[in-house]
Amino acid sequence: MGGSGTVPSAGAPEVRGSAAALPQEALEIAAGYAFGGPALDLGALLWDGRCLPDAQVRVPLPMLNRHGLVAGATGTGKTKTLQLIAEQLSAQGVPVFLADIKGDLSGVAAPGQQNDKVRSRAAEVHQEWAATGFPAEFYALGGIGHGIPVRATVTSFGPVLLSKVLQLNHTQEQSLGLIFHYADTKGLELVDLKDLRAVVAFLTSDEGKGELRSIGGLSTATAGVILRSLTAFEAQGMADFFGEPEFDTSEFLGTAPDGRGVVSVLELAAVQDRPQLFSTFLMWLLADLFHDLPEVGDADRPKLVFFFDEAHLLFDDASKAFLDSITQTVRLIRSKAVGVFFVTQTPKDVPADVLGQLGNRVQHALRAFTPDDQKALKATVKTFPNSAYDLEELLTGLGTGEAVVTVLSEKGAPTPVAATRLRAPESLMGPVKAGALERAVSSSALYGRYAQAVDRESAYERLQSRGGKGPDEMREPRGGKGPDEIREATGAADQRARRKEQPSVVEQVVGSGMFKSLARSVGTQIGREITRSLFGTARRRR
Repeated sequence: MGGSGTVPSAGAPEVRGSAAALPQEALEIAAGYAFGGPALDLGALLWDGRCLPDAQVRVPLPMLNRHGLVAGATGTGKTKTLQLIAEQLSAQGVPVFLADIKGDLSGVAAPGQQNDKVRSRAAEVHQEWAATGFPAEFYALGGIGHGIPVRATVTSFGPVLLSKVLQLNHTQEQSLGLIFHYADTKGLELVDLKDLRAVVAFLTSDEGKGELRSIGGLSTATAGVILRSLTAFEAQGMADFFGEPEFDTSEFLGTAPDGRGVVSVLELAAVQDRPQLFSTFLMWLLADLFHDLPEVGDADRPKLVFFFDEAHLLFDDASKAFLDSITQTVRLIRSKAVGVFFVTQTPKDVPADVLGQLGNRVQHALRAFTPDDQKALKATVKTFPNSAYDLEELLTGLGTGEAVVTVLSEKGAPTPVAATRLRAPESLMGPVKAGALERAVSSSALYGRYAQAVDRESAYERLQSRGGKGPDEMREPRGGKGPDEIREATGAADQRARRKEQPSVVEQVVGSGMFKSLARSVGTQIGREITRSLFGTARRRR
């Protein structure tokens, strides 16, 4: 773009090239992104088919905790956009959480590889590209995949999220909530799924039916549905996700010695055929952060930016109460300096009450091959503020690595809609080699803390150990163990071997006269400290 430039309108950045030929709308768009404070550089403005490299499209760093949406059809570049934003957040000292559905975001830890496409893109948008790797930790749900295992106890996961995973209806969800309430008040910690089965079986036995009678009771039919759902859930290999050591989500808030934010990559490729499980687990991670973090108000930068991929899976078939909890969590977690970006195909995948809270938008291309596609396109256009572009035409004509952007300015007002040619990530655009990933995981300081599953004493084990004792001889149930005690516990393999020799849960629970006395021992350390959040998630005080 040759020729001399002219002075743009007041407040607008200089636009290189024949600025006199640009419509006033383009100059006003460029002025809307001329922020003075720290910001992330997304790319350069596109107007009338031209890339204007000196009209940079940016998002203010303090506004990243006002949440966002990254949307677009498959293959339009959403993953690279996540990587680009994650890199720049890390460089500015902000930790990032990335859900890696396809298994190709591990490359954020390795320097990128320059090629003709990268050089061309960098030149087009005036990017000073340099191959750079960023500090990263790698996680996997329940240890299935390459990564440090992320587990939750059944107690902390709570009845609301577990009901969604088990696909229970509203009545069954209420009954499960009653079971959790009973376990909480009696100090019966539910570490894994066998603990929950034990409590359900007891509450439907002749001996245990009276325990819940004063607050509604538990029907045998509903208990049967819950038990069958748990059995099917375990048969699909899901039991590994529940247990200890339970993951402490504050690990996501780390920074490297050089001050850069750590990028936490949760690999989900190995469980992508279980979408309801991983989407609900992501919500548990977010709810747990909400539960633990203090209020900070409007911070000058986020404590964490959390990318929630395949977001539509969370909202599919969700009850109104569940959606209300999501909406309230998203609304309130902003004041704890956590930004949440939902990643999906179209904005209509996200409920209106949640979408209304997503101030930063990066919309990649949409396809309009079918009537349903066309309907989704029109709905997407309506979600944007007034635009100088014909958005229906623009959104179907964007190329890979191009997007329509609108963000919140430093004053919290929406910026003009800007068609943008995005920058190229500086880290590796693709997965690192398996060997390098395994070395990174095993050398992590967190590996020794979470790698080995343990099965300490909880509701099920306490029942076994107290067989044959009278009520007065039963010792006080133990509180939760700390990390050092857990690491010193008996190995999981030995525990499993012992359990194989024991009678079934139902036989032990229904046949034991001691469980009722055990369950009535109120006021234990665990029972006193259980508090539940919006989603029914819970933690013992750390």
